[in-house]
Amino acid sequence: MKAKHQRLVLICIALVGLVAAGLIAAYALRDQASYFYTPGDIAEKGVEPGQAIRLGGMVQKGSIKKQADGVTIDFIVEDGKGTVPVRFTGITPDLFVEGSGVVAEGRMNASGQFVADNLLAKHDENYVPREMRDMTKADVKKLGGTVQQP
Repeated sequence: MKAKHQRLVLICIALVGLVAAGLIAAYALRDQASYFYTPGDIAEKGVEPGQAIRLGGMVQKGSIKKQADGVTIDFIVEDGKGTVPVRFTGITPDLFVEGSGVVAEGRMNASGQFVADNLLAKHDENYVPREMRDMTKADVKKLGGTVQQP
């Protein structure tokens, strides 16, 4: 067999190997994928109970209720098109407040409530950590941070 044909066969085998590796990886990760839904999407399309998803929206004002155990909270996520009741057991992020953005990772249960395993609080571009609120612009520059001009 000529060297040119050997290279062509080797390239074809390598391509088949890469495609096979990609398919195996995709198959292995199929249950790990978390799709992002808004409350409107859930109201419109529905979600199969037990399917891992991410729920994103705003925490409805007046909806946060702490349970007697002290670590479980119930609240409602809204997006203007729908609402979804959420239950989370654990420590909430510092930025988690009513009226703020939130992304909750978890699953819908059979009763239509979203059971969150993890909460991610969103903040706007003007967020400043509480430890840095009293710092001057010069102090921020000393720490290597950038100062945004209003």
